[in-house]
Amino acid sequence: MSTTATGIRLNTRRPALNEAFELLSSMRFAIALLVMIAISAIIGTIMQQGQPMTNYVNQFGPFWFDVFDKLGLYAVYSAWWFLLMMCFLVASTSLCIIRNAPKMMKDMRSWRENVREQSLRNFHHKAEWRSAQPAAALAGEMTRRLAHAGYQAKVVEKEGGLLVAAKRGAANKFGYIFAHSAIVVICVGGLLDSDIPIRVQQWALGKVPFTGDGLISAIPEKHRLGISNPTFRGNTVIPEGQASNSAVLSRPDGVLIQDLPFTIELKKFTIDFYSTGMPKLFASDVLVRDSATGETKAATIEVNKPFIWKGLAVYQASFEDGGSKLKLTGFPMEGTKAGKFDMNGVVGNSTKLDDAHTIEWTDFRPFNVENTANQNGAEDVRAVKQNEKLGNAFALGLDKHLGSAAKNANNKDLKNVGPSVQYKVRDQTGQAREFQNYMQPVTLDGMPMFLSGVRASPADPFSYLRIPADDEHSVRDWMRLRAALHDPTLRERAANAYAGRMSPGSGRSDSAKSDTVQAQLALSALKSLEIFAGDKDAGGYMSVSRFLEKVPQAEQEKAADIFMKILNGTLWELWAVARERDGLAAIAPDEAHARWLQLAMNGLSDSFFYGAPVYLQLDEFEQVKASVFQVTRSPGKSVVYLGCLLLVLGVFAMFYIRERRLWIWIRADAGQETGGAHALMAMSTQRRTLDFDREFEELKQKLPQTA
Repeated sequence: MSTTATGIRLNTRRPALNEAFELLSSMRFAIALLVMIAISAIIGTIMQQGQPMTNYVNQFGPFWFDVFDKLGLYAVYSAWWFLLMMCFLVASTSLCIIRNAPKMMKDMRSWRENVREQSLRNFHHKAEWRSAQPAAALAGEMTRRLAHAGYQAKVVEKEGGLLVAAKRGAANKFGYIFAHSAIVVICVGGLLDSDIPIRVQQWALGKVPFTGDGLISAIPEKHRLGISNPTFRGNTVIPEGQASNSAVLSRPDGVLIQDLPFTIELKKFTIDFYSTGMPKLFASDVLVRDSATGETKAATIEVNKPFIWKGLAVYQASFEDGGSKLKLTGFPMEGTKAGKFDMNGVVGNSTKLDDAHTIEWTDFRPFNVENTANQNGAEDVRAVKQNEKLGNAFALGLDKHLGSAAKNANNKDLKNVGPSVQYKVRDQTGQAREFQNYMQPVTLDGMPMFLSGVRASPADPFSYLRIPADDEHSVRDWMRLRAALHDPTLRERAANAYAGRMSPGSGRSDSAKSDTVQAQLALSALKSLEIFAGDKDAGGYMSVSRFLEKVPQAEQEKAADIFMKILNGTLWELWAVARERDGLAAIAPDEAHARWLQLAMNGLSDSFFYGAPVYLQLDEFEQVKASVFQVTRSPGKSVVYLGCLLLVLGVFAMFYIRERRLWIWIRADAGQETGGAHALMAMSTQRRTLDFDREFEELKQKLPQTA
């Protein structure tokens, strides 16, 4: 018996209905559906599922974002077309089983005894011999020997002789039945765990996703699913010392609130890390209280060790900040203000900065493991070499200019660089930039640097502004210098001080000429500060580069060298003037402070791309940890396990059980006076292998032997 690719034909006069049903029940249609589902699964594996829509917009652009959104590629496994294919596959495979399974079962029971002697002679594997035993005795002997070899045998009386029909491995047919049944069972289990029941509730019960803000307990009933919901998969975030009796189910157009039949209270969250900063263990000590009976149970939930309660499983999915309390110091990054102010924040909340900006506190990390391997000054000394080719200062873009906090692909020196705070600065138009500031300075190339990461999109990596730490291990000197750079009065004082110090005729008799040179030098020094400050355009090295582009090509290298020497000297005087204004002691003119000033210049140039009105320095924190649990009800899980078992049995039966059929035609041998018999043996199988050839040769040698 062989299976066919054609389907079941109905006894109807409607050709269209007959053709449609034949196609649905055909094997070719089921195979086509399997291929389409496999391709869809590949897409769902390659493309991250269930991410925020803004991530997809940034990744694919507006046009392809809309195309992929309409195709449902951001949630492939819950897309209507994917679920429809699953339903059709279940129907098609079921019809294939209904069509072929009865035939297979009948063939397994059949002895295929309707064969003739002549047809046996046409087999490839055949053998003949004569025996002195009578036909009946020989047939009985063959039956016993075949049974000893593992065959089921039966003697059938035929016209002109006896037929011994034998079979072995007929259970091979179960392979087809089990494998195809496994596809149906697994798909049914997948459909049971899909969001079809939730969609039915949205359609029949008027449930709609919630798109606003507010407390979960205050969300109206039309946005909530009852505890009798047959299947769901949602997340709940619980800070230490708090409890929750609901989970959040993400939907394409909002969220649904799933009420739980119990309350989970997080007593303590424990986390341990590897030396690389990757989490090694995180576990939650919880107290679960049944809402109906009041029964309580304490448990510890770890990764891959869920807590099971009356058919619901609670998994340790992740961890977050649970609302840590932060104390920060703010430094203005615009204008001539050099002062500071205090600011408090709570992770998960927002703080009004001014009339135009709001701070949204998004995350806090108590420690960060970074690669602080020496980078040979590749990024930190770019500005020093601007006198070689200043026009390329920003040719590589913001990410190259600001660089990574501590990134090197070749050398690794992993260190804990301390706590960090992450926040967004949102303006009146709704645009936001995200920042990550480290609490402590990080030593890079032998210099302590305060790092402040910035990015315009969550899909982008952070680029870091480096602020060199001053003698007091703070950013105050750098902030003082930044404010002075934008103060015209202080710039003029610094330029005059630089000209007075550098004028060659200072204190000589030809004072008129000396005054002229000094005035010209002061004017050049003032001009260099104004260009670097960027009063009318972007400042820093970008502004200097644009200025030098106006110089003839042959003179640019010399002009850049002179300009940078004047700028360095004038900034030193500006630093001294700013400290004098604040009543601070003068800075010693040594190599360490010269190095600080150079790094400060790099930071000042980078600051024009920082994009925030303030720099926030973390001073104190009170950490509050939160655990993210995934709560699931999966009635299809056991069904899928059953399907997997059937699939294993089916594959094993198809590949490791070989069906063999054997016939021995026995008739009286008229040529023997003693009444002997003549035997003709033939053997067949669906798959001819070396093992089958070997088995035939063994039977060919053993069966003719007399007892």
